[in-house]
Amino acid sequence: MAKITLHGNPISTNGDLPAVGSIAADFKLTDKDLNDVSLADFKGRKKLLNIVPSLDTPVCATSTKRFNNEAADGKVMLIISADLPFAMSRFCGAENTDKVVTLSMMRSKNFAKDYGVLIQDGPLAGITARAVVVLDENNKVLYTEMVPEIAQEPDYDKALAALG
Repeated sequence: MAKITLHGNPISTNGDLPAVGSIAADFKLTDKDLNDVSLADFKGRKKLLNIVPSLDTPVCATSTKRFNNEAADGKVMLIISADLPFAMSRFCGAENTDKVVTLSMMRSKNFAKDYGVLIQDGPLAGITARAVVVLDENNKVLYTEMVPEIAQEPDYDKALAALG
């Protein structure tokens, strides 16, 4: 269980991020067109999973825009949150973030549980902590970061260096 904070107040997640070197758990998330999506949909591509509580918060919006600007061929930036696909699409349209793939946990919290990012207590219980997971083309975990303070941005440089 990871210990993180929200504006300095301690909260906990259900577990820990996947170990570097392990194979990432498959998932079923919902895309902007309400389709179920899994890791197999991104086979053969490096993946950066930007896991955020909600795109309706300034730090989540900032990280999504930053990773959108860093998107490159052969790599996919997945933005994963509890937001509904409609809200995520509205955000991306308004912010011109057309290079990221938004994925919602609207049908299941299994992703958050399997990746150890489900917040267990405090005012954000039931949604995700802020984290970054980088996977290679075969879903091997190359890098993880559980951001210790939810109101803090992730370490973009380390995540992008791991993505290559």
